[in-house]
Amino acid sequence: QVQLLESGGGLVQTGGSLRLSCAASGRTFSSYAIGWFRQAPVKKREFVAAVSRSGDSTYYADSVKGRFTISRDNAKNTVYLQMNSLKPEDTAVYYCAADQHYLGTSRWQYAYWGQGTQVTVSS
Repeated sequence: QVQLLESGGGLVQTGGSLRLSCAASGRTFSSYAIGWFRQAPVKKREFVAAVSRSGDSTYYADSVKGRFTISRDNAKNTVYLQMNSLKPEDTAVYYCAADQHYLGTSRWQYAYWGQGTQVTVSS
């Protein structure tokens, strides 16, 4: 089992940057693929990015490709989401999720979730 804690959210102007962190408990962090998802008010939770257990493979939603970068440091049990060129439509609660057997875009397949961190982009 793994516990996840997101941090790094906040208020930023359009065009600005934020770096989110997802810190995990447990000694088997490197055995989990990690995904980032986001949920805006009255919208479904949507896939943002994912990284494989080793960090060698990454996946992005089309809406963030070229602006966001996901990475991980298994020595620190942490996954990062660097967000650049932020837009008002990026405003949402951002969640990280983990699973030992799945790497992909489906929110239904990830077994473990953090509590989320709010990102607000002002226009």
